[in-house]
Amino acid sequence: MVRVKICGIKRKEDALAAIRYGADAIGLLVGKKYPSDDFIDETTAKNIVESLPPLCSSVLVTHLTDTKTVIELAVFTRVTTIQLHGDSSPADAQKIKTALPYVKLYKAVHIIDESSIDHAKQFLDSVDAILADTVNTATGQVGGTGLTHDWSVSKNLVAAFNKPVILSGGLTPDNVVNAIETVMPYGVDVNSGTQGADGYKDTTKLRLFIERAKSFES
Repeated sequence: MVRVKICGIKRKEDALAAIRYGADAIGLLVGKKYPSDDFIDETTAKNIVESLPPLCSSVLVTHLTDTKTVIELAVFTRVTTIQLHGDSSPADAQKIKTALPYVKLYKAVHIIDESSIDHAKQFLDSVDAILADTVNTATGQVGGTGLTHDWSVSKNLVAAFNKPVILSGGLTPDNVVNAIETVMPYGVDVNSGTQGADGYKDTTKLRLFIERAKSFES
């Protein structure tokens, strides 16, 4: 069954709703790089993590690249996973893995063309999974763009990369099944596709996204 991560969680009730509907992981954005209302401070993130029930993965999603800061944030918030969403190098990722061997580590790779696959392969020995995401080339925004990318490249990444690949970028309840059928990823990751007009999670979108992703059978 495809795993589902709900990203951009900003309050406890949204985290608990996601888990109630069947999400495997929740993502907490800490470490702001560009103007966005999706980011929260480390204390809010810690409080959300502490509210989670057993058997749920908590993911620190950060654009920060200073390894010391990232390690300190992970220890403080007590997350089970770190997702590097900035310009961290394979050496940076290895430093974090060495310091926190009990924490799973993802690296976001922004899919532009086939060269993105070569970039992902550089992290083969230093991360546990790759997250194939979209970059808004007009603004430079990465993550939370609401834009899809060329899924054929992500499909080739899945075939070329012998570790889990998580598909992200512009996913919604309406396109998630098609995305899974095309790419065949280990998991899917959604943020803006489950948001409501108030900037928090829309429970209907949240439920539909998780149900449809989990209903896929290869």
